[in-house]
Amino acid sequence: MTITVTRRTFLAGSAAAAGTAVLGRPGRALAADPLAVAFVYTGPIGDHGYTFAHDVGRRAVEAHFGDKVKVTFVENVPEGPDCERVIRQLATSGNQLIFSTSFGFMEATLKVAKQFPKLKFEHATGFKRADNLAIYNARFYEGRAVLGDIAGRMSKAGVAGYVASFPIPEVVMGINAFTLAAQKHNPNFKTKVIWANTWYDPGKESDAAKALIDKGADILCQHTDSAAPLQVAESRGVYAFGQAQDMSAYAPKAHLTAVVDQWEGYYIDRVQKALDGKWTSTDIWWGFKEGLVGLAPYNAAMPADVKASADKLKADITSGAVHPFTGPIKNQKGEVVYADGKKASDEDMLKMNWYVQGVES
Repeated sequence: MTITVTRRTFLAGSAAAAGTAVLGRPGRALAADPLAVAFVYTGPIGDHGYTFAHDVGRRAVEAHFGDKVKVTFVENVPEGPDCERVIRQLATSGNQLIFSTSFGFMEATLKVAKQFPKLKFEHATGFKRADNLAIYNARFYEGRAVLGDIAGRMSKAGVAGYVASFPIPEVVMGINAFTLAAQKHNPNFKTKVIWANTWYDPGKESDAAKALIDKGADILCQHTDSAAPLQVAESRGVYAFGQAQDMSAYAPKAHLTAVVDQWEGYYIDRVQKALDGKWTSTDIWWGFKEGLVGLAPYNAAMPADVKASADKLKADITSGAVHPFTGPIKNQKGEVVYADGKKASDEDMLKMNWYVQGVES
């Protein structure tokens, strides 16, 4: 069973719903009661990007557990005061396990979790935990390194355009991993970045993509969630990479591949633990090895040697033979950040606030 809610109707109807909901129910009253699970999304489920990927995971939960769960989701929730209200209202409406899926929801999720210590909360891509608040993240930078490997071989200009959302470590490390991998094939490779300051705004993303192509980029990457940059690439005759899902339907000629977010297994596992009474607050950061990160099928336009190089890099990252952040690495000022052979630690990457040489932001 699914309850589909938009932010506006959820906020408007929450007061009335609270009158009939079991407020703050700490556990399952009867063995036959379904587990009430809620998802909070920053974008629309139709973005065919990041939010869509999480919603694929939600639907996998429903398909796997059937009537053992009752699932609610709220889409288009801004990262601000609204998200705290939405999360709190989900908590007071009988939900026992709440997933908030955007970095900007972190403080609100933590605050509400402290107010409802008997409920279970999980926050994606953040770093703050509590006894009843778990955090989970994907090593997106591993996939972006493979995209960079492809870009370094496919770009004739040696210039990529990068449509970025917000300058948080997750996005910064993706830009850096992409650039470093491209520079393995072309040491002079440059990545030009335009910040859209949004996760999902097709108009802004489209304008950024056009500006980057005008600045000389002949291949585009993005860390925003709509297909708009790909559609611009298709119309302008340049290559591009999708975001979070296979977006080739929107740009069959331009779309080379995409980093694919594969949340299904994680969500099923966490719901199962809640059903079994074995849920605990955990902190995971999974990538290729654990199957949380994947790649969309390659465009047939990619030469065989480019595909082979990408496959090898993916395999080497999966096995641990290659770490995308292995020195020598210099920052934009030319200062050595990692000496030859030194690898960045997880702690370093999770607070990354600098760019490698070749990034123009």
